[in-house]
Amino acid sequence: MRAAPLAGGALGPDALRPLLDTTLDALRAGAEQRGGPLPAGGPDAVAHHLREALAGPALPETGTGPDEALRTLVHALAAGAADPAHPLCAAHLHTPPLALAAAADLAASVLNPSLDSWDQAPAASALEALVSAALAAEVYPAAPAPDALATTGGTESNQLALLLARERHGSVQTVVGANAHHSFHRAAWLLGLPEPVVVPAPSGTIDLVALDEALTDLAGRALLVAATAGTTDAGLVDPLPEIADLCAAHGGAELHVDAAYGGPLLFSDTHRPLLTGLDRARTVTVDLHKLGWQPAAAGLLAVRDTADLAVLGHTADYLNADDDTEAGLPDLLGRSLRTTRRPDVLKTAVTLRALGRSGLGALVDACTARAQQLADLVEKTPGLELYARPTLTTVLFRPHDATDATVAGIRRTLLTEGRAVLGRATADGRLWLKATLLNPHATPDDLAALITLVEGGIDR
Repeated sequence: MRAAPLAGGALGPDALRPLLDTTLDALRAGAEQRGGPLPAGGPDAVAHHLREALAGPALPETGTGPDEALRTLVHALAAGAADPAHPLCAAHLHTPPLALAAAADLAASVLNPSLDSWDQAPAASALEALVSAALAAEVYPAAPAPDALATTGGTESNQLALLLARERHGSVQTVVGANAHHSFHRAAWLLGLPEPVVVPAPSGTIDLVALDEALTDLAGRALLVAATAGTTDAGLVDPLPEIADLCAAHGGAELHVDAAYGGPLLFSDTHRPLLTGLDRARTVTVDLHKLGWQPAAAGLLAVRDTADLAVLGHTADYLNADDDTEAGLPDLLGRSLRTTRRPDVLKTAVTLRALGRSGLGALVDACTARAQQLADLVEKTPGLELYARPTLTTVLFRPHDATDATVAGIRRTLLTEGRAVLGRATADGRLWLKATLLNPHATPDDLAALITLVEGGIDR
């Protein structure tokens, strides 16, 4: 039996080319079959259609061949996908990736470097160092030695931030707002730290008086305050300068900012001021698979001082033997808690080079403008209520005088029928529909169609 061809090497592109044609054709056919933002019928129907496509065991005794396997499964996955490139797929921080970023990601998969030792990733390790330094400088423009680690996203970045704080201070106490991401609680549990102290956020952002009181009550302990720049529910930004002032006033409590959502506002001249005070944090989380339009994963943990990363150092003789390090081979094990690690930096590097700061900033501005336009439409629709004018790209709205059960039912009906993907969020003690607008190609007509669908759900 002839061995299956490999993707890499000089002959790899010739083996890939016909397979890519098959894959792209299957993607198109699947999207056409779906015909909307997600498949109709709900979970049972999607699972049934997938089993029909497989038409047998997932591991057959004899394979069907590459063309059939790609055509069948890629088509089935595309037909059954929630497609973030569809303008009515707007529930989550789930971005439609840029075509050039997806193409770069293919190259990363073909070359398959692993960023745990230099001899597995010579150029990729150098590229990651350059891109990480450039992005860290965006977060900390005045710091003499900032750095950044590539992560899988906000959850890993926040966990690393708590780990670094623990290694500096021992059993550090985390203080978070009620608006904070759930990953802080899980990170504290994983790291053996006390459960985070939760400060009220009645208006969606940390209450500064309550934070001041909490820090006073916790005096004498090592403290890490975690603020948020872009909350998951409403896209709000905590008052970063005031929080940094409180940290300084309370014995030097340290500040971490979870800017997984809002961090890419740094690329926008218009919206960058929303992140004033970000550079006062000791560590900052940023995700470029949100407002950066990268295929997941593309996370980042930026640190103001690269010396803080020294505690991540780790030795495995087959990867970073002392004599190799002393001879000048880069030691990459201290750049992550993971060992095998793909070069996610490539897609980001390609995007930064192709679009530049101004190009990425224009995409950020386009999506924030769409959010303002949707808010305008909600305010002009008599049967709908707007929670608040959007800060980033998230819009919360609901039918006037509807029960929470009605709001939830509208969302589930639109999902089941495959018409629209809206999220849900609780604010002011009520349930709201959530539109997270991350598609820069969405049009005013698309937004109007979304309003029409919600109005139609009210009448049912």
